[in-house]
Amino acid sequence: MVSEIGLGTMTFGTQCSSKAEAFRIMDRCLEAGINFFDIAEIYPVPPVKHLAGITEQWVGEWLSQRDREEVLIATKVAGPAHGWFVPPVRNGNAAIDGVQLRKALEGSLRRLKTDYIDLYQVHWPDHGMRMEDTLETLDAFVKEGKVRVLGCSNENAYGLMKSLWTADKHQWRRFDTIQNNFSINNRRFQDELAEVCEREEVSLLPYSPLAGGVLTGKYNVDQMPETARFYEYLHRGGPRQQAMVHRFVNERSLALTAQVVALAAEHDWHPATLATAWSKQHSYVASTLIGVSSETQLDPILAASGLELPEPVMNQIDGYCAQIPYPMG
Repeated sequence: MVSEIGLGTMTFGTQCSSKAEAFRIMDRCLEAGINFFDIAEIYPVPPVKHLAGITEQWVGEWLSQRDREEVLIATKVAGPAHGWFVPPVRNGNAAIDGVQLRKALEGSLRRLKTDYIDLYQVHWPDHGMRMEDTLETLDAFVKEGKVRVLGCSNENAYGLMKSLWTADKHQWRRFDTIQNNFSINNRRFQDELAEVCEREEVSLLPYSPLAGGVLTGKYNVDQMPETARFYEYLHRGGPRQQAMVHRFVNERSLALTAQVVALAAEHDWHPATLATAWSKQHSYVASTLIGVSSETQLDPILAASGLELPEPVMNQIDGYCAQIPYPMG
């Protein structure tokens, strides 16, 4: 059982550059009833070699000051180095086979200062390798008591079903969770994966419920805020970061966001409250993962805890999305 809102930590070490501020964020979340923290071996983002692992180190230092059972810790092994992105770990030769998985897990356990991980996830898949090469080792982690639950991330319907079929065939532990991008501005998950989750009893852990901060309305202005993430990506990021800007911040996404912001105002909600509440109000969602760079950003997000949006509001949002489908492509 996890809290309905979870804390994503990818900003710890970059946007949230102060360890003390990161500790305050984690303290505040725990006090508010958030007991599920999500990390990754390559965090913070944007991932760079000299910072990779800093987020796990910070969380580990904070965790060592608490009772371990107070918090459910999720982390991720980096996906393969070939393809769209070369993760800055293991000298650019990351893979999700037995050897690399063990190296990754041992590193995460050391940085997190713990002897087990509650949820261990594959950050992104490798559809070109045998699924057995990944799942056999992950199953061993569970049997050894180093991992409690397994999950995948940034996966598609084929990959999730292939993994479930393979695990069932060999009687290995299945992926119980999938962590994918899911928000009012990005409902692609509902095309096929939602049905897989419902029928196969796999829980979605949505990340980016605010669509990278776009759904707060802060980009619906004439001049992009200089303190915003996508301003940084646009002006100082690499090709991948700049491509992300145009995916998240474009004419269609801002038009849909404008309607969501207006709807939130009608009900006296902050747009972040509405967007977070919408995300967690789906039967296949276990915990919606939020991310902040300062403690002050938590208030409107925490206001979504326990908030159930009325059916007419959910229907209005569906109507907006039907008018502007797939604004993020």
